[in-house]
Amino acid sequence: MKISIDNLDNIHEAAKIFINAIGDNTVFAFYGKMGAGKTTFIKAVCEELGVTDVINSPTFAIVNEYRSDTTGELIYHFDFYRIKKIEEVYDMGYEDYFYSGALCFIEWPELVEDLLPGNTVKVTIEEQENGSRTLSFEAEE
Repeated sequence: MKISIDNLDNIHEAAKIFINAIGDNTVFAFYGKMGAGKTTFIKAVCEELGVTDVINSPTFAIVNEYRSDTTGELIYHFDFYRIKKIEEVYDMGYEDYFYSGALCFIEWPELVEDLLPGNTVKVTIEEQENGSRTLSFEAEE
């Protein structure tokens, strides 16, 4: 599936389309260059899922935990950009998150690919020449 995000004005509409397409999948690996909009899109998805807490990149914390005010469900947001050694991911207990059944949105998954569950949905965000973004993924129903 491809979703176009023309500008920030329609990012929430794109987030709704994404949410409607994710099915029963829970772990999403977001690929894209620095500045492609991974954090911004994940923030919009979390807001559409009912998170009212401040949503920002967990660059230094590695993982942020949010709870939907609508459903009460937990959502985990990871940023592995600063991971130096895979042992850091083992030490944080990644399995408890990835296999919890909660939604997991992962930025910079390239650094932990060997640890991702087999059913992880790979999401790619690319910036186009006109500044718009294209989000593409294949979620199993």
